[in-house]
Amino acid sequence: MAVSLAQALDGEIVNADAMAVYRGMDIGTAKLSAAERGGVPHHVLDCIDPEDSCQLSRWLSLAEEAIADIHRRGQRVIVAGGSPLYVKALLEGLSAGTPRDPALRTQLEQRLAREGTQALYAELQCVDPAYASERHPNDHRRVIRALEVFYASGTPYSHFHTTDGIRRSDYRSLLLGLRWDKETLHRRINARCKQMFAAGLVEEVRSLQHRLSPEARQAVGYKEVIACLEGRISPEDAAEQVRRASRHLAKHQLTWLRRFSDLHWLPGDAQDLYDQSMTLINERGLWSKDC
Repeated sequence: MAVSLAQALDGEIVNADAMAVYRGMDIGTAKLSAAERGGVPHHVLDCIDPEDSCQLSRWLSLAEEAIADIHRRGQRVIVAGGSPLYVKALLEGLSAGTPRDPALRTQLEQRLAREGTQALYAELQCVDPAYASERHPNDHRRVIRALEVFYASGTPYSHFHTTDGIRRSDYRSLLLGLRWDKETLHRRINARCKQMFAAGLVEEVRSLQHRLSPEARQAVGYKEVIACLEGRISPEDAAEQVRRASRHLAKHQLTWLRRFSDLHWLPGDAQDLYDQSMTLINERGLWSKDC
């Protein structure tokens, strides 16, 4: 849909998928082919080597630079991707603070009692090595807080620390989200996972395995296939874990999207999806070149 809107609006697309910024991570992030992009320029895509880190603050800087350049050339901007937190940062900044999830925190505290501080600290080293390096392994309060933030937002705690004070933007915007019923969504996820493996996901991960940064290694599809390549799980278990992780990610994304009070939900399978989108754009007055 983003490509169709960009073609109609004489616009360009800015990627807001946290993992699609990495070069070579194509199949697992479902990047569009050159033909599927329809000649529409895409920005903040394939711009970071997989061994490098792309924290939220770095993405935000790249996105703002791209948007400023697009506006200078008189084009419109369509931001598209699967990381709602990144869109939130672009529109609002992160000065409101890090997310809290009391239920998740309770689960982590229960795990602390069962497994001990060292187990949770080792987990933090995997998902947020930068923050873990700043904390003592026995600092269970901060370890739990960092894990709570990561699992509630999908973003390492250390990334929030580098974005304090970012001002709220003055962008005029219209937020659109696609809505699917649960059964259809899960069917689409399962079909996508099957297609990823058929397209060569295992070979892609094998070629990148020793180059991936800690952040990139956590991407859905890559994390599970790496475990398979290292002999820790079977190929069948890897495929099932990718499906399960993808469903969990979709649920997480929906939870974040519901926090946007001004988001317009559209039925993902509507025949007139494009027309509905254009109607909202016209009603908001975003057709003008001045937007």
